[in-house]
Amino acid sequence: MIFSSILFLFYFLPLVISGYYLLCFSRKLQNYFLFFASIFFYAWGNIKSTFILLFSILINYIFGLMVTYCKSKKHLLRYLLTLMCATNLGILFIYKYSGFVVRNINDFTQKNYIVPQLALPLGISFFTFQAISYVIDVSRGTARVQKNPFYLGLYIALFPQLIAGPIVKYAAIEKQILFRKNTLRKFSVGCCRFLTGLGKKIIIANTMAIVADKIYQLIPLYTISVSLAWLGSIAYSLQIFFDFSAYSDMAIGLGLIFGFEFDENFNYPYMSASVTEFWRRWHISLTTWFKDYVYFPLGGSRVKNNDIMVRNMLIVWLLTGIWHGAEWTFLFWGLYHFFIILLEKVFRNPHKKNHSIVNHIYTLLMINWGWVLFRSSNLSIALSLFQTMFGIKYKGIFCDYTILFLKEYGIFLIFGIIFSTPVAKRCNRLLVENRFGIAGFFMNVSYLFCIICIFFVCVTYLVKGSYNPFIYFNF
Repeated sequence: MIFSSILFLFYFLPLVISGYYLLCFSRKLQNYFLFFASIFFYAWGNIKSTFILLFSILINYIFGLMVTYCKSKKHLLRYLLTLMCATNLGILFIYKYSGFVVRNINDFTQKNYIVPQLALPLGISFFTFQAISYVIDVSRGTARVQKNPFYLGLYIALFPQLIAGPIVKYAAIEKQILFRKNTLRKFSVGCCRFLTGLGKKIIIANTMAIVADKIYQLIPLYTISVSLAWLGSIAYSLQIFFDFSAYSDMAIGLGLIFGFEFDENFNYPYMSASVTEFWRRWHISLTTWFKDYVYFPLGGSRVKNNDIMVRNMLIVWLLTGIWHGAEWTFLFWGLYHFFIILLEKVFRNPHKKNHSIVNHIYTLLMINWGWVLFRSSNLSIALSLFQTMFGIKYKGIFCDYTILFLKEYGIFLIFGIIFSTPVAKRCNRLLVENRFGIAGFFMNVSYLFCIICIFFVCVTYLVKGSYNPFIYFNF
């Protein structure tokens, strides 16, 4: 079940909201209701995967209790944390990476070992990282152990952010589990945020997906034109941003509807003036997770030896690439960002804030080329697309396909570019902040009208059965 579906919008969500607010007399009952609703939501996609999710909740609940009682025994605590990481990452490895590893062993050794054919549980990377962070935070004393297994289950399995994040730290919502407040303002803002994300997903991301997917399907079969190669890479850059940021918007909006406040996960990353800045704005929860639980424990950049700092960066970016998928393209994508950020550390002046147009163009090009690696199903396709983009192997500058795509989807491309900038945020402020007098009333009505229009357009697309993929469901 995905957020951008008729089933979710008109059946699951209204029933869950109704049931939740009918239990407004008891926060405990609301929490139990949300937990079981989240398990049902997850089980709808694949009931077998639900047992993995429930096992993750149970085993990390036990680990949380154990590390609490072993805090004074440093040696035993270290052993427990190692065992906890090995258990969680071992499950993640079996389902996400075992097939990739066996395939490559077969390729390199000319053996014929049986390749595991395991269905990837939805959101396993996200809920595994949340579970790990919970146990580590308890061991550090930054969060209290949760003695109610259903409440820990609510944190790990809460359906708004279960499938594709954002990755929420337990310490950030520890108090909200019992003491969050439900207000009319939270509810209304949450609904608007959800519908805004729904519009970004269905109107822009799905349309850009059509363009990107069709062009990438042509690459193995034909030599394409330079303009078509660039159009495909730009379309995918917009698709992945609006796809993932839309899911984060919907998750944050749903959280507000139920009283939870999640941190922002995107901050207009395509406005960055460096790749380093881009990663402070893109998938903020993942970047923060790797900093807090990998980079800083290794020593971060506050080490006397620069070689150790480089090693720490390399480990983080290798893990970032591998986290996204079990293919060589993801590993090289992680290495690619490691080398760029390392070069920026060496050659850029950290005290000089230069946001020139040249820096923005440089950043967009670096990120765009990185997405080529990320999107390609293998390194051969990525290399072929790079050769075409740089005019090494191509079939003309323009072609009929380019003109066809621009005629049919050009307006969506323009909207995608515009709304990847803060213009939407500024328009939203104009509509929402001026609340007084006739002008304020007109602005509020206009804002509500825009949101309702977005909803009806989205429903129209869904009823027609439009193309509706979700990139981050694969992670």
